[in-house]
Amino acid sequence: MRLLGASLLAAMVLSVAAHAAIDVYEFDSPQQEAQYRGLIEELRCPKCQNQNLAGSDAPIAQDLKQKTYDLIKEGRSDAEIRSYMQDRYGDFISYRPPVRPSTWILWFFPPLLLVLLLIGWWWRTKRQQREASGAVSITPDEDAPKPLSASERAELDKLLARSSAPSTDTPSKEDKQ
Repeated sequence: MRLLGASLLAAMVLSVAAHAAIDVYEFDSPQQEAQYRGLIEELRCPKCQNQNLAGSDAPIAQDLKQKTYDLIKEGRSDAEIRSYMQDRYGDFISYRPPVRPSTWILWFFPPLLLVLLLIGWWWRTKRQQREASGAVSITPDEDAPKPLSASERAELDKLLARSSAPSTDTPSKEDKQ
């Protein structure tokens, strides 16, 4: 019976500790709570890197949630809070960084790469279709052999005739014995 009582007491203590990790903030209005929820969903945890503040339990995330709450209670707007966070943590803090020269690669490289890949795929497909239908004219390659001149042809014929004639240099059957 004592073992059951001890385990029940341990379970209650642990459940209280688990509930203590949940942040409870008091807001003056539902608009402030909605503003808070929207901001912590939008702001990225600097430690976790791929998690927003709402989903992170890192100490820095807890501090940023508290600071966001304090700024909301002061009556700051979303833009002012985002600006405050970006001034301290850079553009990384936001899942939607502003469009400026330092972030152009984030905004414009992925769509540009997609367009270039689609153009390359389209061009390759069209080329394969033309080759399959025989519509492609094959341009002579600079490395391809050129036709022989008349003097080169005569020399080649002479060499071929000499190599096909029986050679006198090879020993006969009698010489081998």
